[in-house]
Amino acid sequence: MSVDLVGFFGVVLVAYVVPGPDFLVVVRSAAEHPARGRAAALGAQSGLCVHMLAAALGLSLIAARSPVVYEAIKLLGAAYLIYLGVRAVLAARRAARRRLAGRDVTGGVKDTAAPRAATGDGPVGGRWRSGFTQGFLTNVLNPKAALFFLSILPQFVYGGGSTTRQIFFLGILDVLIGVAYWFALVAVAARLRALLARPKFRHRWELTTGWLFIGIGIGLAAAS
Repeated sequence: MSVDLVGFFGVVLVAYVVPGPDFLVVVRSAAEHPARGRAAALGAQSGLCVHMLAAALGLSLIAARSPVVYEAIKLLGAAYLIYLGVRAVLAARRAARRRLAGRDVTGGVKDTAAPRAATGDGPVGGRWRSGFTQGFLTNVLNPKAALFFLSILPQFVYGGGSTTRQIFFLGILDVLIGVAYWFALVAVAARLRALLARPKFRHRWELTTGWLFIGIGIGLAAAS
Protein backbone atom coordinates (compact mmCIF):
# COMPACT_ATOMS: atom_id res chain seq x y z
CA MET A 1 0.00 0.00 0.00
CA SER A 2 1.50 3.32 -1.11
CA VAL A 3 -0.02 6.45 0.38
CA ASP A 4 1.30 9.94 1.09
CA LEU A 5 1.35 9.63 4.87
CA VAL A 6 3.24 12.89 5.44
CA GLY A 7 0.69 14.88 3.46
CA PHE A 8 -2.15 12.99 5.11
CA PHE A 9 -0.88 13.69 8.63
CA GLY A 10 -0.54 17.38 7.77
CA VAL A 11 -4.10 17.66 6.48
CA VAL A 12 -5.55 15.74 9.42
CA LEU A 13 -3.69 17.81 12.02
CA VAL A 14 -4.88 21.04 10.43
CA ALA A 15 -8.44 19.71 10.44
CA TYR A 16 -8.21 18.93 14.17
CA VAL A 17 -6.46 22.15 15.19
CA VAL A 18 -9.02 24.42 13.50
CA PRO A 19 -11.75 24.87 16.19
CA GLY A 20 -15.16 23.45 15.39
CA PRO A 21 -18.11 21.82 17.18
CA ASP A 22 -16.03 18.85 18.35
CA PHE A 23 -13.42 21.21 19.81
CA LEU A 24 -16.02 23.09 21.83
CA VAL A 25 -17.68 19.91 23.12
CA VAL A 26 -14.40 18.32 24.21
CA VAL A 27 -13.02 21.48 25.84
CA ARG A 28 -16.26 22.27 27.70
CA SER A 29 -16.53 18.66 28.90
CA ALA A 30 -12.88 18.54 30.02
CA ALA A 31 -13.27 21.82 31.90
CA GLU A 32 -16.08 20.20 33.90
CA HIS A 33 -14.15 16.97 34.54
CA PRO A 34 -11.26 15.17 32.78
CA ALA A 35 -13.25 11.92 32.61
CA ARG A 36 -16.10 13.72 30.87
CA GLY A 37 -13.63 15.31 28.45
CA ARG A 38 -12.10 11.95 27.56
CA ALA A 39 -15.58 10.49 27.11
CA ALA A 40 -16.52 13.36 24.77
CA ALA A 41 -13.31 12.78 22.80
CA LEU A 42 -14.02 9.06 22.45
CA GLY A 43 -17.60 9.87 21.48
CA ALA A 44 -16.41 12.25 18.75
CA GLN A 45 -14.01 9.67 17.38
CA SER A 46 -16.72 7.00 17.48
CA GLY A 47 -18.87 9.30 15.37
CA LEU A 48 -15.90 9.64 13.01
CA CYS A 49 -15.82 5.84 12.72
CA VAL A 50 -19.42 5.94 11.49
CA HIS A 51 -18.41 8.37 8.73
CA MET A 52 -15.42 6.18 7.88
CA LEU A 53 -17.59 3.08 7.50
CA ALA A 54 -20.12 5.03 5.46
CA ALA A 55 -17.40 6.34 3.15
CA ALA A 56 -15.88 2.90 2.70
CA LEU A 57 -19.28 1.41 1.88
CA GLY A 58 -20.26 4.26 -0.41
CA LEU A 59 -23.07 5.59 1.76
CA SER A 60 -21.46 9.03 2.09
CA LEU A 61 -21.40 9.31 -1.70
CA ILE A 62 -25.13 8.67 -1.79
CA ALA A 63 -25.73 11.29 0.91
CA ALA A 64 -23.50 13.83 -0.82
CA ARG A 65 -25.33 13.38 -4.13
CA SER A 66 -28.76 13.57 -2.52
CA PRO A 67 -29.57 17.16 -1.51
CA VAL A 68 -32.47 15.96 0.65
CA VAL A 69 -30.30 13.58 2.68
CA TYR A 70 -27.50 16.11 3.04
CA GLU A 71 -29.85 18.90 4.10
CA ALA A 72 -31.56 16.63 6.63
CA ILE A 73 -28.24 15.68 8.24
CA LYS A 74 -27.11 19.30 8.20
CA LEU A 75 -30.27 20.58 9.86
CA LEU A 76 -30.21 17.82 12.49
CA GLY A 77 -26.61 18.68 13.34
CA ALA A 78 -27.39 22.40 13.45
CA ALA A 79 -30.40 21.83 15.69
CA TYR A 80 -28.33 19.75 18.11
CA LEU A 81 -25.60 22.41 18.33
CA ILE A 82 -28.18 25.12 18.94
CA TYR A 83 -29.76 22.93 21.63
CA LEU A 84 -26.40 22.56 23.39
CA GLY A 85 -25.83 26.31 23.16
CA VAL A 86 -29.26 27.27 24.48
CA ARG A 87 -28.86 24.81 27.36
CA ALA A 88 -25.48 26.32 28.28
CA VAL A 89 -26.80 29.89 28.15
CA LEU A 90 -29.84 29.01 30.26
CA ALA A 91 -27.66 27.18 32.78
CA ALA A 92 -25.44 30.25 33.09
CA ARG A 93 -28.43 32.51 33.68
CA ARG A 94 -29.94 30.17 36.26
CA ALA A 95 -26.63 30.04 38.14
CA ALA A 96 -26.43 33.84 38.06
CA ARG A 97 -29.94 34.15 39.50
CA ARG A 98 -29.07 31.68 42.27
CA ARG A 99 -25.97 33.69 43.18
CA LEU A 100 -28.01 36.90 43.32
CA ALA A 101 -30.63 35.21 45.48
CA GLY A 102 -27.90 33.88 47.78
CA ARG A 103 -26.44 37.34 48.25
CA ASP A 104 -29.86 38.75 49.03
CA VAL A 105 -30.51 36.09 51.67
CA THR A 106 -27.08 36.45 53.30
CA GLY A 107 -27.20 40.23 53.34
CA GLY A 108 -24.71 40.78 50.53
CA VAL A 109 -22.13 38.15 51.55
CA LYS A 110 -20.50 36.82 48.39
CA ASP A 111 -20.85 33.09 47.85
CA THR A 112 -17.53 31.77 46.52
CA ALA A 113 -18.40 28.12 46.70
CA ALA A 114 -18.63 26.41 43.31
CA PRO A 115 -21.88 24.64 42.48
CA ARG A 116 -21.66 20.87 42.37
CA ALA A 117 -22.57 20.78 38.71
CA ALA A 118 -19.90 23.32 37.84
CA THR A 119 -17.06 21.15 39.07
CA GLY A 120 -18.41 18.01 37.44
CA ASP A 121 -18.38 15.94 40.62
CA GLY A 122 -21.55 14.02 39.87
CA PRO A 123 -21.80 10.24 39.36
CA VAL A 124 -18.96 8.95 37.17
CA GLY A 125 -21.21 6.78 34.99
CA GLY A 126 -23.64 9.58 34.18
CA ARG A 127 -20.80 12.03 33.58
CA TRP A 128 -19.13 9.61 31.14
CA ARG A 129 -22.35 8.79 29.26
CA SER A 130 -23.28 12.43 28.92
CA GLY A 131 -19.86 13.41 27.56
CA PHE A 132 -19.71 10.46 25.17
CA THR A 133 -23.22 11.12 23.84
CA GLN A 134 -22.53 14.80 23.20
CA GLY A 135 -19.26 14.04 21.41
CA PHE A 136 -20.80 11.25 19.33
CA LEU A 137 -23.91 13.16 18.23
CA THR A 138 -21.97 16.34 17.48
CA ASN A 139 -19.67 14.44 15.14
CA VAL A 140 -22.07 11.97 13.54
CA LEU A 141 -24.55 14.75 12.72
CA ASN A 142 -21.85 16.90 11.13
CA PRO A 143 -22.08 16.49 7.33
CA LYS A 144 -18.67 18.15 6.95
CA ALA A 145 -17.10 15.14 8.68
CA ALA A 146 -18.75 12.85 6.13
CA LEU A 147 -17.57 15.04 3.26
CA PHE A 148 -14.03 14.99 4.69
CA PHE A 149 -13.89 11.23 4.28
CA LEU A 150 -15.58 11.44 0.91
CA SER A 151 -13.50 14.22 -0.64
CA ILE A 152 -10.17 14.39 1.25
CA LEU A 153 -9.29 10.75 1.92
CA PRO A 154 -9.53 9.69 -1.74
CA GLN A 155 -6.78 12.20 -2.54
CA PHE A 156 -4.37 9.96 -0.61
CA VAL A 157 -5.62 6.63 -1.96
CA TYR A 158 -3.22 4.75 -4.24
CA GLY A 159 -4.96 3.76 -7.47
CA GLY A 160 -3.32 0.35 -7.69
CA GLY A 161 -4.74 -1.03 -4.43
CA SER A 162 -8.10 -1.73 -2.84
CA THR A 163 -9.88 1.59 -2.34
CA THR A 164 -12.02 0.27 0.51
CA ARG A 165 -9.03 -1.15 2.37
CA GLN A 166 -7.03 2.05 1.97
CA ILE A 167 -9.95 4.21 3.17
CA PHE A 168 -10.19 1.99 6.26
CA PHE A 169 -6.44 2.30 6.82
CA LEU A 170 -6.44 6.09 6.49
CA GLY A 171 -9.65 6.38 8.49
CA ILE A 172 -8.20 4.39 11.39
CA LEU A 173 -5.08 6.58 11.33
CA ASP A 174 -7.34 9.65 11.41
CA VAL A 175 -9.22 8.30 14.43
CA LEU A 176 -6.01 7.41 16.30
CA ILE A 177 -4.48 10.83 15.60
CA GLY A 178 -7.70 12.40 16.87
CA VAL A 179 -7.70 10.37 20.08
CA ALA A 180 -4.12 11.44 20.83
CA TYR A 181 -4.89 15.09 20.03
CA TRP A 182 -8.13 15.22 22.03
CA PHE A 183 -6.59 13.52 25.07
CA ALA A 184 -3.72 16.05 25.04
CA LEU A 185 -6.29 18.85 24.75
CA VAL A 186 -8.27 17.35 27.65
CA ALA A 187 -5.17 17.42 29.85
CA VAL A 188 -4.73 21.13 29.10
CA ALA A 189 -8.41 22.06 29.35
CA ALA A 190 -8.84 20.20 32.63
CA ARG A 191 -6.59 22.81 34.23
CA LEU A 192 -9.39 25.31 33.68
CA ARG A 193 -11.37 23.62 36.43
CA ALA A 194 -9.72 25.80 39.06
CA LEU A 195 -10.89 28.89 37.21
CA LEU A 196 -14.36 27.41 36.67
CA ALA A 197 -14.69 27.05 40.42
CA ARG A 198 -15.12 30.83 40.42
CA PRO A 199 -18.80 31.60 39.76
CA LYS A 200 -18.18 34.73 37.69
CA PHE A 201 -15.69 32.98 35.41
CA ARG A 202 -18.02 30.01 35.11
CA HIS A 203 -20.82 32.35 34.08
CA ARG A 204 -18.75 33.97 31.34
CA TRP A 205 -17.47 30.57 30.16
CA GLU A 206 -20.98 29.10 29.84
CA LEU A 207 -22.29 32.19 28.05
CA THR A 208 -19.35 32.34 25.64
CA THR A 209 -19.36 28.66 24.69
CA GLY A 210 -23.15 28.60 24.60
CA TRP A 211 -23.34 31.46 22.12
CA LEU A 212 -20.53 29.91 20.09
CA PHE A 213 -22.55 26.70 19.80
CA ILE A 214 -25.61 28.68 18.75
CA GLY A 215 -23.58 30.67 16.21
CA ILE A 216 -22.00 27.56 14.69
CA GLY A 217 -25.40 25.85 14.55
CA ILE A 218 -27.03 28.81 12.81
CA GLY A 219 -24.09 29.07 10.40
CA LEU A 220 -24.30 25.37 9.58
CA ALA A 221 -28.04 25.61 8.94
CA ALA A 222 -27.65 28.70 6.78
CA ALA A 223 -24.73 27.37 4.72
CA SER A 224 -25.59 26.36 1.21
